[in-house]
Amino acid sequence: MVIDTLFPAHFPALALAHFVALLSPGPDFFLLAAYALRHRLRGSIGICVGIALGNGCYILLAILGGAAIQQAPPLFIVLQLAGALYLLWVGSQLVRSSARTTALTATETHRLPSLTHQLLLGLGSSLLNPKNMLFYISLMASILGPSVTLIQQTVSGGWMFSVVLLWDIALAAVIGQQRIQQALQRYLYLIERGAGAILMLFGGYLLLGLWPG
Repeated sequence: MVIDTLFPAHFPALALAHFVALLSPGPDFFLLAAYALRHRLRGSIGICVGIALGNGCYILLAILGGAAIQQAPPLFIVLQLAGALYLLWVGSQLVRSSARTTALTATETHRLPSLTHQLLLGLGSSLLNPKNMLFYISLMASILGPSVTLIQQTVSGGWMFSVVLLWDIALAAVIGQQRIQQALQRYLYLIERGAGAILMLFGGYLLLGLWPG
């Protein structure tokens, strides 16, 4: 059957495990939430695409040679260090938000971050999170098993990429609704500071993981 050819036997378990993981807030979520609150979907759609592309890269790596990648500890050390520094930098930008600089105005939509800027932020947040690499390699290896075909891996990978993209777009659309912005306008700078602090905590946690002993 065509379905058996395209979808592995354990695809439902893979899809469920992947979606449950999406429900757990990580650095990508807090970055996206901070931008969606301030710039709505138009100013955060690029972040959604960047995050999905970063996930797609790790899905591709998991398909092409996950086992080999796991045997390269220096790669994870470099990735973890870069990710920690990136999260600390992005978090520090948000922590510096103030009530004056984050007050929404009628001209706010004319100062949207460029699509390139959004893409790079989302891509950097996703690629520089070593847990993403480990997650996809472990997920596909443990659930799909050694008998899975390349076509089945590709279909499963395409599914996960699409779910990440659509989920993030839906989140940005909900968070960026005008009524939500208006309700939270007085607290926008506090929310941005909180998101920044959480991103910096993620970065600090990654740095602690590099500390010897």
